[in-house]
This record gives sequence, C-alpha cells and structure tokens, in this order.
Amino acid sequence: MPLKVTRRDVNGALLLTAVSALSPAGNTRMSKTATRAPDPAFEYGDPLQEFCYGDVTLARCLQQAQFEQVHAILMGLDDDGLLRPLRMAAGLPAPGRDLGGWYSAPSWGPATFGQWLSALSRYFAVTKDRPTIDKIKRLFKGYTECIDSSGTLYKLASESSYVYDKFVCGLVDAFRFAHVSEALDALGKSTDAAVRYLPGNVVDELARKDEAGESYTIPENQFIAWQCGAGSRHLQIGMSYLYNSFFNSLARGANDLPGRHAYSHVNSLCSAAKAYLVLGDEMYLEATIAGFRFVEQQSWVTGGWGAAGEAFLPVPAYKSPDGAVDTPALTNLGDALEHVSTHFETPCGAYAHFKLTRYLLRITKDPRYGDSMERVMYNTVLGALPLNKFGAAFYQSNYHAYAQKLYFDGYGHAIEAEWPCCSGTLPQVAADYHVSTYFRDDEGVFVNLYIPSTAQWLQDGAKVLLTQSGSYPLADEVAFELSVPHPTRFTVRLRIPAWTQSPAAQVNGKKLPQSLLPGTFVSIRRKWKSGDRITLQLPRRLELQAVDSQHPDSVALVCGPLVLFAVANDIPKVTRAELLAAKQQSSIFGEWKVMSVNGTLSMRPFWAIKDETYFTYLSV
Repeated sequence: MPLKVTRRDVNGALLLTAVSALSPAGNTRMSKTATRAPDPAFEYGDPLQEFCYGDVTLARCLQQAQFEQVHAILMGLDDDGLLRPLRMAAGLPAPGRDLGGWYSAPSWGPATFGQWLSALSRYFAVTKDRPTIDKIKRLFKGYTECIDSSGTLYKLASESSYVYDKFVCGLVDAFRFAHVSEALDALGKSTDAAVRYLPGNVVDELARKDEAGESYTIPENQFIAWQCGAGSRHLQIGMSYLYNSFFNSLARGANDLPGRHAYSHVNSLCSAAKAYLVLGDEMYLEATIAGFRFVEQQSWVTGGWGAAGEAFLPVPAYKSPDGAVDTPALTNLGDALEHVSTHFETPCGAYAHFKLTRYLLRITKDPRYGDSMERVMYNTVLGALPLNKFGAAFYQSNYHAYAQKLYFDGYGHAIEAEWPCCSGTLPQVAADYHVSTYFRDDEGVFVNLYIPSTAQWLQDGAKVLLTQSGSYPLADEVAFELSVPHPTRFTVRLRIPAWTQSPAAQVNGKKLPQSLLPGTFVSIRRKWKSGDRITLQLPRRLELQAVDSQHPDSVALVCGPLVLFAVANDIPKVTRAELLAAKQQSSIFGEWKVMSVNGTLSMRPFWAIKDETYFTYLSV
C-alpha cells in the first residue's frame, strides 16, 4: 500500500531532527577564516548581488500567470478571516469567517499568515499596487493589536518555532519590501512573546530527538532581521539555533540526510548558507555545498526530492499504529516509486530549492546551481494546481505509474485538507521568479533563468534595460535587447546549461569569437548601445534518465531542461529508440509524439498536464 505521511507523522516516525539552544554563546563557532566581527552591511565571499523585486518585470509567460493567479487569491481573502485565529488567541473579538483546515488549527495554522504577509510584501515590491499595500497595512495593524505579551499563540502551538519563524519572515518582508517601518518594533514585541516557548536549552545533545519541531530553520530569518536593523538579539538567536552537529557532519563529507524531513532540512541548509555570508565560517559553506550534493544524489529526474513521503532515503520499514500503512524499508528511488505515492512536497520544496540554489549561485558563481533551479521550476512548481480561494492546495507531486495531479486531501482527515503548508510557500516562490532570474556584480549582469522579462539597473550611473524574449524551453533560441542612455561598457554573462551541445551566441548578428562551454557562464564585455541585440542558441536534445542505477530499465524522457511525461490511461510498450525519436509537435503548447509499433504516445511538460493520467518513468 502506498505510504501516506503527514509532516507530523514524518517527524514522529521517520525523522531524525534537531534541538538547538536559545543561548547567545551556546551554539556558535567561528572558523579561522572569519576576520571581522559580524557586520550587517558586510557579506563574506563577495557574493553576487540580487536584483530588487521591482527591478525585474516578467512578460506574459507561465511564471507571470502563476504570479498573478496567486496574488489574486491572497488579495481576495477576507481580512477578518485571516486575523480571526490571531484575535482568538489574544482573547479579542474575532469576527469573520473561519478559514478552516490548517489555518484554524492552533498547532500550526496561522503560521501561513506570516508567509502570506511576506508574499504580499514581495508582490507590492513588484507591482507598486495600491490595493496590495492597503491590504498589507490593514493586516499589519490587525496583527499588532493581537500581539499578546504572554505569548498565548505560541503556547498553543505544538511547534512554536515553526509559527514564530513564519511570522518573522512576514514582518521582516513587510519592512524590507512594503516599507512598513513599524514592522521591526512589532517583530521585537513578537519575539518577546515567543521566546519563552521556543524549544531547547541544550545545543546538539538532543539532536536526534523530535523535541524541537523545525527550530533548526530559524537562523536564516533571524540573520535577515538583524541585517535589517532589528537588533543584535536576532543575531544571537540565529547563531544559537544553528544546527552545528548536522552541518559539521556534512562538511566532513558524511551524508547525514537519511531519514530526515526533506523540506525542513533543505531549509536548514539555507540557514547554513546565510550563516556563511554573515559569520564567514567556511564550515557552513562546505556544509551547504555538500548537503546540496547529497540532495541531488537522491533527486528525481524532475529535480524534486524527499522520495519517502517527505523524508530523505533510506528509511526503515514503517507500520502505522492502526495498520493501515505498512511499508517496507526504502533504500532507493526505485523502491519509493513502487511503494510510496507522495514523492515531492512541491511548493514548499521548490521554495526551499530556489532559496538554496540562489545562495549557492551567488556565493560560488557556479551555473550548475542555475541549471538545478531551472529544472525544479519547469518540472515541479510551474505545474502545481492553482491555489483556490477555499484553501484547496497542491501539495505533492507523484511520479508513480498512473499518477494524477490532485489537491491535498488532508491524508483522510478533512480538518487538515485546506490551507496546508504549501499554500504559504506557493505565493512566495511565485514572487521569487523576479529575484532568481538575474544577478549583478560590479562588472555587469548575470542571466540565470531564461524567462521573457526585462531587468533594469544602474551601471556606472547609466540606467540599463535588458529585455529577453523567446519560446525557450520549447525552442532553442533566446534573444536579448539592450537599452542604455549612452554607450556604456559592462559585461553580460549568460548561463550555458550543462545539458546543451554546441551552444552559440551572436551580438548584432556576429558570432562571438570565444567558444561557449556547457556548464559555464559566457561573458560578453563590450561598450553597449541602445538596440544592441544578443541571440543565444541552446540546442536541446532528447535523453533517457534512469530512476536510479538499481533500476536501469525504468527511464524518463528529457528534452533540455524539460521532463516529458507520458499522458495516457495506459502505456503501449515502447523501446529506447522509439522514445529517443519523439517529435515535438508545437513550440507553443508543448507536446511530443512517440511513434511505437504498439501505438502513439503523447508526451508533455508537467505544466501542460491538467487532470489527465500521466507516467513519469516508463519501462523499456
């Protein structure tokens, strides 16, 4: 029987989680490479700069459509309904409709309030939309009225650190992106209320007991709060909750992922990356790089991970107390494909994946992290079923035979069906397309994702606009056009994916003199003038990727960054040669046809699948 596991079940039965300390000095270590005291204005490693949300405009594309759809859902949610559980915890009158599901459960629910405040703040930074900032201010005012010095909300929560971390994110983003200056004061009062209920007074001795919820994800947002000026207390909290036993193990080259909750531990790697930028300790960077490498080693062809329900492989055999779930030990992806029906916690996982690869790309300037981000974007989150106003949300991508896209069903418990955790992260990742597409350094711009869009920035005092267009990844070519007030010298760097062969680029119709190497950034430095045009050719090819080395005859068809899913109620027998001879039918809709002696098979990208039955892996 397929294994169905809630986040709580995973924490209780499959996970090895962490308790960290809320002690200013109890869980800190500085390497010899850290040469200065932490400074909010300084980051180690000379990382690439992120663009502001409002400096990137998406054209009509899949990413923009998802951004607009989720924005509209959040704008349509009733303010009183959103504030209701917060007001109830504070003992205030609580009008409005109960949203139900996770949102009304004291143990978790209103955590998504913080994520939605974060997303709305990012949306405002992109759109400068007046109704959006008005809603942010109303929600923020209502939130401040609910801050209870006794911390009742956190006392009620089964995972106080989880709820607190999401509120921190929302308040910090309201300050950074919506310019709500009072948000840092509200953060201080919220921290006063929450701190007594945060778990742990011991650093790593209890690291393998499930007593801390997801407290090991706290540091990232604490460091950001400190950088925003919220005070040194947040630096200390961030340092004290760093999961050093886990990070040290990874940095030494030991794969410490098996059995752990996937999404939360990838989020903890984001905290390690942020710790490196803030503290300069090389151990945290080594742990981040190694941890991501181990994640990739057990990732599906889509880039998704957490194959055993929500846990990293391998996991032991599991039997639920009521006997309804009885699953053998899972040691590889092929095992999970056979025995598990929930393979990637999609919006949550994609959000963490985007953050982690963004950190790693900024620090290392290695384009393979952009390749990985791109793979997850096209093959997972862009195909998520849309969030709806009643709380139905897409939670898990499934890669077994005869799969379908389904809204989260609460694992059979109706009270948990609406507004699950992924309803909080989908709005955030949809906003983050704007800050993941381009990066900057003093010399110019790095193009990471090939999304129809325009980026603007100041280069030596000149306002530069770079506009990209094309039908990629349904076509090989991407085009760029420059607009500058006067000729200006700078560098445009373009990510050349590792999967492409014989890439080529031209500037104003002339081929570049240098070779383009897959797996690198090509650098084009010149004095640019308005109307200059770059065309980039990234030839795609069809490939077959086995689910793992133990199951070489279970393969997925891939074209460039796209996984092609077989859409059918049943699959005719196909050969490797027939799959590799698939023909693309359209550069608009996205469909390939496989002609087999046993029939014709339709293959589509994940976003082009609605309610049809699909197969990710085929037997050959």
